Amino acid sequence: MKKHSLGLFAIIGAVFGSIAACSDGSSSPFSVALIGDSPYGAAYGDTAQLKANPAFIAAVGRDTTLSMALHVGDIHSGKEFCTESFNRTIFDQWKAFTLPLVYVPGDNEWADCHKAKEGGGTYSASTGSINYVTTDGGSYAKGDPIANLALIRSIFFSTPGKTLGAAMEVRSQAVDYDRAYPSDAQFVENTWFEKNSVVFMTLNIPGGSNNDNDIWYGAPTMSDAQKQEVATRTAANLRWIDSVFSKAMAINATAVLIQVQADMWDQDGVNKVHLTEYKQFIDKIASNTKAFGKPVLLVNGDSHNYRSDNPLLPGSACVVEAPAPAGANGALGTAGKALACNDPAVASVAATYHADAPGVTDPYANQPWGYQVPNFHRLVLHTNAATALEYLRLTVDASANAANGSDAFGPFKWARVVP
Repeated sequence: MKKHSLGLFAIIGAVFGSIAACSDGSSSPFSVALIGDSPYGAAYGDTAQLKANPAFIAAVGRDTTLSMALHVGDIHSGKEFCTESFNRTIFDQWKAFTLPLVYVPGDNEWADCHKAKEGGGTYSASTGSINYVTTDGGSYAKGDPIANLALIRSIFFSTPGKTLGAAMEVRSQAVDYDRAYPSDAQFVENTWFEKNSVVFMTLNIPGGSNNDNDIWYGAPTMSDAQKQEVATRTAANLRWIDSVFSKAMAINATAVLIQVQADMWDQDGVNKVHLTEYKQFIDKIASNTKAFGKPVLLVNGDSHNYRSDNPLLPGSACVVEAPAPAGANGALGTAGKALACNDPAVASVAATYHADAPGVTDPYANQPWGYQVPNFHRLVLHTNAATALEYLRLTVDASANAANGSDAFGPFKWARVVP
């Protein structure tokens, strides 16, 4: 009995010790810059946003209300090649962040690198082999997603447990993994930390590919390497969700924020079949959110138009950004105004988001699995090669408890900023 008791105390001590290591002990309101899918280009070689990025980073640094920045991934568009040179350019630009920068990888910098338009290649049925892109040398490792994720980790996550920008301590799955599953330790990009009673977590869930189930290079069947990648990362993510929510409940956290790249509800002009492999993550998030019983905010990129909604409760209020016209510059004018999702002015957005159901505007309809979770909200960050770089200023006040609305929820409130 004494051994079991000591073991239990050791586990409890480890949990609270790791929590203490990731907390600043403060309860004052603070603000965060939410950034995603940038810098983007409209075509291969379009470097306009890349060149504008240093000025944007400097502008974020001048916002004295901010205490950190979160980037939800996609450091280049799906039309840019995956190269070590480009990745290092972004890394060098990000050194100028005067705030801690919490980054989670997007599909464009690893999972989609196999695509020809990203410098990978295309399977040839006539030869049974892959025709690799040779233009400008193509992508790193011929677009191999596993090699490109390893490259991203080596550049952006070389020091597990430390953020980019102004270094801040976080807990990484590379350290906090379940010892029964040692392969989880490779997911250094999955992190969590607590600030002012709010728990933050990141998850490597690539968008636009049904959780990386689009067959690499367009081959007839999925390779063993791809099967292993999907299975290992998916299992690690599911365990990470459980683990971080357990920590949030252990400290009686006020709220949880989840940071991912994938818009797990966006049909992207295809249909619901292209969303099936995201359901397992939504199920896990939904069940943990219900058990937690307090506000949970999910922030993602991927689908490019600003959106504020609750896709875990049918019929919830929803606003979405009107698409910007080609050549626009400045996201908060008429084109960037957020309107109700059923407004005719955003019909073109709904037609892509709900490709297999014309006239549908409720995001719940894309993952309609009986969820009834009122204490959940989701934000999609604006990202567009045709408009100015922007961030979403998220203010967190643990003493606030706003109703679930279009610009506030629980301790969170937000506003778009074009610096």
